[in-house]
Amino acid sequence: MDSSFSALRASPRNDSGVTNNALDEGREPMKCLILVLAVWGVTATGVYAQDMIPDLKGTWSGKGKAIVLGNNPHHPGTQTTADSPRVHEIAATHTVEGQDGRVAWGHSSSAVADTKEPFAWTISSDNKSIVGADLDGYFRITLLSPDRMEKCYVQNGTGPTRSVVAACYMMDRVKR
Repeated sequence: MDSSFSALRASPRNDSGVTNNALDEGREPMKCLILVLAVWGVTATGVYAQDMIPDLKGTWSGKGKAIVLGNNPHHPGTQTTADSPRVHEIAATHTVEGQDGRVAWGHSSSAVADTKEPFAWTISSDNKSIVGADLDGYFRITLLSPDRMEKCYVQNGTGPTRSVVAACYMMDRVKR
């Protein structure tokens, strides 16, 4: 670009030949204001999104593999914890019956045992991580979308069945 053109562009002159910098002086504060508003809007949207506690109510269903030592109603058999571990398929359903802010509750069943075992879950401040417990095990859940989660579940052998279980698999909301 020609340097004389740049100078002309940077310092526009009015019809009387006088340099008009008032127009340029007004542009810089306007650019700053627009930038500040854009940053504020992104920040405010992010804060609002973090405050949106997910609604977990409904029926969640999924299938996956579990490693099992011993047996229980959801993993039947004659095995004991002294026997070799076995891989067992499970189809589970969790019905979240209620929710109050970050805490939720309901009951669980599987395709082989309609036990309606009660559970309690709590949602962490990131609105994606959930921990919880039922009568003999623990949940670690990650929300992947409003209707999809990865559920991990463990039992440590201290419950009534004395079985040890570990499983992680996807679950989808099938009914709100």
